[in-house]
Amino acid sequence: MKKRLIRSLALFAVLSMLIAACGGGDGGTATTTGDGADATEAADTTAGGETTDTTAAGTTMAPGTTMAPGTTAVDGTTAPAGELGSVTIADGEAIQIRSIQAISGDTATLGLPNQNATELAIADYGPIQGHEVSMGTGLDGLCSAEGGQSAVQSVVSDQQVLGVIGTSCSGSGVATSPLISDAGMVMVSPSNTSPSLTSDLEGTAGTDYYPGYYRTAHNDLFQGQAVADYVYNDLGMTTAGTIHDGDPYTQGLTTAFGDAFEELGGTVSVATAVNKGDTDMSGVLSEVAAGAPEAVYFPIFPPEGNFIAQQIGGVAGLEEVQGIGADGLLVANFLEIPESEGMYFSGPSLQFEGNENEITGVSANDFLTAYEEAYGEAPTAAFWAHAYDGTILLLDAINDVAVDNGDGSLTVDRQALRDRMNETEFQGMIGAISCDDFGDCGAQEIQIVHHTDSSVTDSTEMEVVFTFKGETG
Repeated sequence: MKKRLIRSLALFAVLSMLIAACGGGDGGTATTTGDGADATEAADTTAGGETTDTTAAGTTMAPGTTMAPGTTAVDGTTAPAGELGSVTIADGEAIQIRSIQAISGDTATLGLPNQNATELAIADYGPIQGHEVSMGTGLDGLCSAEGGQSAVQSVVSDQQVLGVIGTSCSGSGVATSPLISDAGMVMVSPSNTSPSLTSDLEGTAGTDYYPGYYRTAHNDLFQGQAVADYVYNDLGMTTAGTIHDGDPYTQGLTTAFGDAFEELGGTVSVATAVNKGDTDMSGVLSEVAAGAPEAVYFPIFPPEGNFIAQQIGGVAGLEEVQGIGADGLLVANFLEIPESEGMYFSGPSLQFEGNENEITGVSANDFLTAYEEAYGEAPTAAFWAHAYDGTILLLDAINDVAVDNGDGSLTVDRQALRDRMNETEFQGMIGAISCDDFGDCGAQEIQIVHHTDSSVTDSTEMEVVFTFKGETG
């Protein structure tokens, strides 16, 4: 009902502008595109590289006029392009989005549920104004900068693509975000959490923030604060060590934890790192042991996280240390190892009972049932609902700004798409979805779970021992 009312009002506004233009005494004014070119010469490039005239002969509009989002053009006229350009989807063609996730190797247990959730969200949302939505073939971001750069090339080279759901890991996000931004596209990540990709939560953009980047995942400044609060106040521990792997996610999260822990009065006795690909952790664990911490926070990924958990008990001084991981290790191929038992894990809240995505009407329980039917197993990581809501965020924004050209085609203005996403407010499975000025859109709720049984790899079945609710500005 809300969408129909908005589009009806927008249509009235456009018709009023057309009447004014025709009666304004400037009779021969031509339609202008976003860069001021005469629309009789303007052409739209299709995915295949073919150019065609997009303006009906004799059509006139006021100089600089742009079609209101979600309205219908007259006489088959294609809506003019804004400053970032526009995409026209021909009659019978699909709207193009893409997925970049970690879908191979040890981190596939994180990325595959995200990709699968996007597929289910596309099916649940359905066609947009008569046009199917295509995700294309899932692209592999590999949870690394190199993987992200490789995957994004095929996206930015295809100017029919409107947006991307991805990436799985902040390292990939840092590499892909500037290229997506430069191409005028949008990107919605379900599981990037590094503060550098959005902001410091105090109004300053992160070092890796680029316009067009959004995420439904939390900001790790909140996650670091939550873990520090739990370790210091609930576990009563005053010394801790941290281990990262150089990735923007792991380094940002250990820094956020350390800052918050010391602010509470705790001491970070050692802050160190491993390299991706390391298998022998004895050196770094001996360094940690020298600091005599009561807890060790290592928010990294498999397989390095597995090696640390398997070797830490054999290092003198660390036999009884409390291990703590984060959402990168809340995956089946870590939780199933015996050495994971007894650890605590921080990550997004998964208490979705009663929550549903208000746009599709799909509840968390509905989704999980459909997921198991489609893929033969439960999601293997924690961000499936964030991927679903993030996909709906993108699709609904496309739906709201798409202009029906009256000939079966649609035009989507890229800047209008960003503007609409900036204004988004709806209830998703994860809670309220509302984007701040730097792209943090998700419910900033963190939970800490206690893992006591390695036969249980579904984090929703673990005991929640702490919940933290952050607020964005």
